[in-house]
Parts: sequence; structure tokens; C-alpha cells
Amino acid sequence: MKMLRLLTALALGGGLVGSLYWSLNGASWLAGTGFSSAASAADRPPLYYRDPSGAPFWSAGPKKDDRGRDYLPVYDDGHALPAETKPRPQAGAQRKILYYRNPMGLPDTSPMPKKDSMGMDYIPVYEGDDADDGTVKLSPGKIQRTGVKSEPVERRAIRVSVKAPGTIQLDERRVSVIAMRAESFVQKVADVTTGTRVKAGQPLMEIYSSAVTSAAAEYLATITSKVVGGVEMYGRGSRQRLVNLDVPEPVIAEMEKTRVAPVTIGWSAPRDGIVLERNAIEGMRANPGDVLFRIADISVVWALVDVAERDLGNIAVGQSVAVRARSFAGRSFTGKIAVVYPQVNRDTRTVRIRIELANPDAALLPDMYVDADIDTAGAAPVLAVPDSSVLDTGSRQAVLVDKGEGRFEPREVKLGRRGRGYIEVRDGLAEGEAVVTSANFLIDAESNLKAALKGFAEAAPAPDAAAMGEHK
Repeated sequence: MKMLRLLTALALGGGLVGSLYWSLNGASWLAGTGFSSAASAADRPPLYYRDPSGAPFWSAGPKKDDRGRDYLPVYDDGHALPAETKPRPQAGAQRKILYYRNPMGLPDTSPMPKKDSMGMDYIPVYEGDDADDGTVKLSPGKIQRTGVKSEPVERRAIRVSVKAPGTIQLDERRVSVIAMRAESFVQKVADVTTGTRVKAGQPLMEIYSSAVTSAAAEYLATITSKVVGGVEMYGRGSRQRLVNLDVPEPVIAEMEKTRVAPVTIGWSAPRDGIVLERNAIEGMRANPGDVLFRIADISVVWALVDVAERDLGNIAVGQSVAVRARSFAGRSFTGKIAVVYPQVNRDTRTVRIRIELANPDAALLPDMYVDADIDTAGAAPVLAVPDSSVLDTGSRQAVLVDKGEGRFEPREVKLGRRGRGYIEVRDGLAEGEAVVTSANFLIDAESNLKAALKGFAEAAPAPDAAAMGEHK
């Protein structure tokens, strides 16, 4: 029991000694560090006073809340501490707060701290944050957080790719038709059907025609006649009659050699190609104009492509085109624009162009669907910027020029052609200047917000003691 009383006495004695030591030495330490209330009140007048509980209530002068507690003074460094515990800042270490802006970006400012309808604190705007030269200044930390990236303006060839669908059609100049020019009868047809590939001079059929036989006999009689005078002119006319009846030249040459008029005339293929149409049947009667064979050379074909009217300004004869058939994945056929048809389809607002394509293996067939990729690259390189760097509002196009040291200048530009991720700049930039390619929308929003807030702040009257009355 005596031991317990002794320990209690020692504990109480130690507490009294500690309290006495703090009362003697703690005050002198606080005075040495500049924490005295007298020094703070004399040297650092507060901007305003805020509620000690942290509620959004402020006062221009000292005040007590409903529980009798003193409002806390707020100095120009933005911190609220009791005057007797708030350290003095070094001279010039703190920036002056100009005003407070809405945290949601709304055009609403306040000369003193406040909260919005959602309980969010207004954000202080310090002196020096806004530049007067039209640039936006960001701190290195904000630049790193937002991921701002820049790229120099360079000269490059703008490759604008125009894509359009189309179909394969025959070259009109490579189609031949075999039709009789006089009443005839088909005596024999060769083993040739629709789709057969034929060579020039390959026999197709034999026909009998009284008109052809009569003209052949007359020609032979003329060239074998012994009559003197006028025979050459008369013979030339007889031969022309055979030509007008479309008798093949090899047949006429054979008649001149053998001096024998054939009973039937053999007709052969006039060109290499594919038989598109066969109407000849053995024993049939063919009237003048009846088409017996249609043969097309498909070693060269046309791609008829419909280009949108808005892309017509980038299209010109001679441009290179890559055509891909939907039937051959991964294969491309190269050609050039031969004709731009001078008419716009009023229903589809497209213009038809003609592309000539080499088709040596006959892979491209008539009416086959294709997709054309037209390369409209200009010959000379132009100033170009990445398309991600352009801020386009519809009526205004601008970029953000990186001036260095965290400064960014909004600059209006005039744009040209677009392609392969780049846009031609015709006016507003010089080669070598750096433009922002990433997070430029955030910088533009910051610029617009600062401009709006600055306008509101300049229009608002300067806060005084009356204007900064009690807010509760």
C-alpha cells in the first residue's frame, strides 16, 4: 500500500514538473519562431475570417459562431490557422490570389472563397497565371498529367486516297461482231461455243451466199479476161464488191491465186478473245444484219467507278488507281484514269470515271464488282500537321503552337487537303514551329475558361469591406 502511494506521488510530481517546464520554456520557443499572436496580428492582416467548423461561412472581420468559438483568420497564402499558431511566411514566397473560379468551369467568380451547390470549393486563381500575350501557361505538373505532346510542322506530300466502288466492263474498242451483209445460209459451224477462247484467224463457220458467189465469179471473170483497156478499173470495182460483202481477205487472196470461185466461204475469228455470243446454227438462214458471233478481247478491260461529287476536285486524268476485285482477296490491279465522264448522276450525286486495266490472265470478267483506291497525292510537298492537332469548330480551325516553357498560343489556320493522317496548312504556320498533337482540347478548354473568367473579373467591381460583408 505504501508502494502504491509512492508511485502516485511521483507521477503527479512529474506532471507538475513537466507543466512548469513547458510554461517556462514553451512560450519563449514560440516567441522565437514568430508564432505569437501579437506579431501575427501586427504584421499580417488577415484577408477574411472563416467558420472554425469548416462550414461555408465567412466574415470580413472577427466574429464568433453560435457556439462562441472565434472565426479563424485566413491570410494571403490561403491557409486558415489561429493567429497564435500560424507561422509567418517568408517575404515574396506567396502569390496574390486574384479571385476564385467555379470548380465546374462555369462563368462564375467570387472575390473570396465559397462553395458551389454541390459543396465543392471554388478554385483560387493566382496573379501571373494569365498571360497578356494571348498564350496559355501551364505548370510542368499539369503538362505531365494531361499528356501534352508536340510535333514540329514539316513539309510532306499529302496523299489523299479516294475510295469508290465500280464494275468491270469490256473495252468497247476490243469487241468484234460477225454478221452477214447479204442473205446467207450456214453450212457448217466449228467446235466453238460461248466462252471459248479463240485466236485470230481460227475458223468459225462456213456459209453459202448467192450474192457472194455471184460477186466472186464476176471478179474472177474480170481478172482472167483478155479484153484490152479498162480491165484494171473494172477488176478493181469487182474486188471492192467482195470487200463490201465482208468476205475475209484470206478468202479473196486464195481466189486470186487459184482462179476458182468457192461454193462456200469460210469465216474466221477476226481477233484473239473470248466468244461472248454464238447464234450460228448449221443449216440456218441468216438475214443481213443478223449477228452470228460476238468476240471480245479481254486482255485489257475497263473499271467504271462512281466517285462522290465532293471528291471530284481531287480527280484528274492520268492518276494512278489500285483496283481490288472482291473475288480475289489480297490481289490488286493497277491502272490509270482514262476518262472522267462529263455528267453528274442527279440521284446518287456521283461522277463516273473510266480506268483502263491490264488483264493478261483474264481474271477480271465483265460485270465483276471492284473497289478502286485512287491516289491523289500532289507532286510537291506542302506544310502539313497531324489531323489530331487541329481544333475545328466548323466555322473556325485553329492549332495550339508550343512556345516553350509551358506556354501555348492558340492560332487560327487555313487548311487544305487531308490524307493519311495529315492536313495541309495553307496559312497561319511556319515550317519548324511545334504544334500540340495530344491533349490540345484540354488546353483549349483551359484557354477559353481563363479568358471568360478574366472578362468576368475585369467587369466585376473591386472587393472592399462592404462588398465582402458577412456571407452566411
